[in-house]
Amino acid sequence: MRYYNAIQVSLFWILPLLIALASVRFLLLPAEIGLAHMAHQLRASPMSLYSHAAASSIALALVPIQLWSKIRDRWPALHRWTGRLYGVAVLVGGITGFLIALNALGGPVGQTGFAVLAVGWVATTGIGIWQASSRNFADHRRWMIRSSALTWAGVTLRLYLPIMIPALGTQLTFAIVAWLCWVPNLLFAEWLLRRRAEPHPA
Repeated sequence: MRYYNAIQVSLFWILPLLIALASVRFLLLPAEIGLAHMAHQLRASPMSLYSHAAASSIALALVPIQLWSKIRDRWPALHRWTGRLYGVAVLVGGITGFLIALNALGGPVGQTGFAVLAVGWVATTGIGIWQASSRNFADHRRWMIRSSALTWAGVTLRLYLPIMIPALGTQLTFAIVAWLCWVPNLLFAEWLLRRRAEPHPA
């Protein structure tokens, strides 16, 4: 149980926060250092790129807080306000993500993958917030788990890139990772939701 808890802490707290902090390099470092694979985006739409990096980092950092049941139960007001901030961050990150997806590496396959991710990210979050405002809290949690799975694409993307680019090259890697960074996450979320919904034997 101790090792299981350690894995949970690493996955749901440490990794998102580290990736969120690493993403801030887009805002702090020179383009040739912090934007090695994104220099073309910087030339085409710098405001979209910087806005996406900032908003997505905020959303990713808030995922553990939103999913932690102890915070939700003990400090519901904090959960609501961080949820609103998360919703705004996803809206900004999703819209700008869609814009930069149109110019993404990986050709039409990569561009489509990132664009579908952006639309799905905003849609799942919007539905989740609407369910909360309608006081359908069980459905709210299910949709926010889906939203969080798509937010986690920021983590899985950065885990895949250093492994895949040396082996496959930049263009092929981005064509694959544009789908690989979020489709398995969403499938895992759906499996988790179905597992929770299954009746337990008496």
